[in-house]
Amino acid sequence: MGQSGRSRHQKRARAQAQQRNLEAYAAQPHSFVFARGRAGRGVRQLSLDLRRVMEPLTATRLQIRKKNSLKDCVAVAGPLGVTHFLILSKTETNIYFKLMRLPGGPTLTFRVNKYTLTRDVVSSLRRHRMHEQQFTHPPLLVLNSFGPLGMHVKLMATMFQNLFPSINVHKVNLNTIKRCLLINYNPDSQELDFRHYSIKVVPVGASRGMKKLLQEKFPNMSRLQDISELLATGAGLSESEAEPDGEHNITELPQAIAGRGNMRAQQSAVRLTEIGPRMTLQLIKIQEGVGEGNVLFHSFVHKTEEELQAILAAKEEKLRLKAQRQDQQAQNVQRKQEQREAHRKKSLAGMKRARAEADGDSDAEDPGAPPEAERAGQQEEEDEAEYFRQAVGEEPDEDMFPKAQRRRSTRPPSKKQRLKQRRPDRGSDHRPPKAKGRPWGTQAKLGPRGAVQNYGRGRAQPPKRVA
Repeated sequence: MGQSGRSRHQKRARAQAQQRNLEAYAAQPHSFVFARGRAGRGVRQLSLDLRRVMEPLTATRLQIRKKNSLKDCVAVAGPLGVTHFLILSKTETNIYFKLMRLPGGPTLTFRVNKYTLTRDVVSSLRRHRMHEQQFTHPPLLVLNSFGPLGMHVKLMATMFQNLFPSINVHKVNLNTIKRCLLINYNPDSQELDFRHYSIKVVPVGASRGMKKLLQEKFPNMSRLQDISELLATGAGLSESEAEPDGEHNITELPQAIAGRGNMRAQQSAVRLTEIGPRMTLQLIKIQEGVGEGNVLFHSFVHKTEEELQAILAAKEEKLRLKAQRQDQQAQNVQRKQEQREAHRKKSLAGMKRARAEADGDSDAEDPGAPPEAERAGQQEEEDEAEYFRQAVGEEPDEDMFPKAQRRRSTRPPSKKQRLKQRRPDRGSDHRPPKAKGRPWGTQAKLGPRGAVQNYGRGRAQPPKRVA
């Protein structure tokens, strides 16, 4: 039996092909289409129709909440590989359409003078052609009348061209081109006409009956005596099924296209059916950044060279102050980190010294207190020693205030000191030291029967024995 499944080389080739497809898909431009603010039902539906035009290289189910700002959208767009934003907004007077290039701009702002939704365009047609297979590939972009009329016109053309992937006319597959996006510029009114069409290719040179036979739906020939009647006269066909073709839409096909009769090197007619939406746009301004920055072009506001220089100088000053504040903040952060590190080292040294003192380790390194703190502690102990001398009238002990300088008293001895000096020594009759917790001069001793016998001053007499 043969080996079941794919071989190792087939799996490797398929994995490499998938990797190449992913890289090619990531290199293509992607977009976000959404409405911001209180746009209204009509503008939101227009954003959905415009999202339909940009398929499949757009986020079809994108949802933007009210609390999401433009910075949030830019932050999300980076990891997803989004290159353009198409934003619709509405004010009290007009509807605006913004086209942004990520991540550094520019931003083109258009005013929507007129618009028509897809449902209105389709409902006005007698026969429309729209199906899901048309939206599996991006549309073919056609720019008209974008001549050398100024840098702003050239920039508009470049922005619209970068919305869709580039096409190699020598390698393109005509079966992938199902839609067409036409943008026409009117130099007189300075308006742009935005139109979206469906492309259909049909063979020419055949009668209406032959064209009907080539279609998937076979015609009704129950009233005909012979098939020649259908081919010769086109009986049973309505006049609306016969569309006029001429030199304006007839061409020779360089390759075969899906459909009956569309062979290579044969004459075929290219027919366009509008599927919407429609928009009439007028350029308002061009900004340098994403939603902000220097105004490179404005249709209604024209400034002199001096005004532009003043605006540029003010912006440079603003940027300089911002950089200065950032430097100051960085220095403050560095200083606080150094202080925190010094405090940590000092705390660790104190903890180590306290641990060494608790363990009795005399070999532990003691950095000691700084000279200023030592002098302050010595002065404080000297003040306390002086207060003790004034309150008690005696010189404090050496171990009570070790850092205080011991000085010789110049005051005359007190009466208690003089009596202590004059008291003679009594030899063996000298009183024992004062017992802790008992009056001086008394000692308690247990007798043979547990009776207490007192010795010393005020000694009690033993009890008399009764016969």
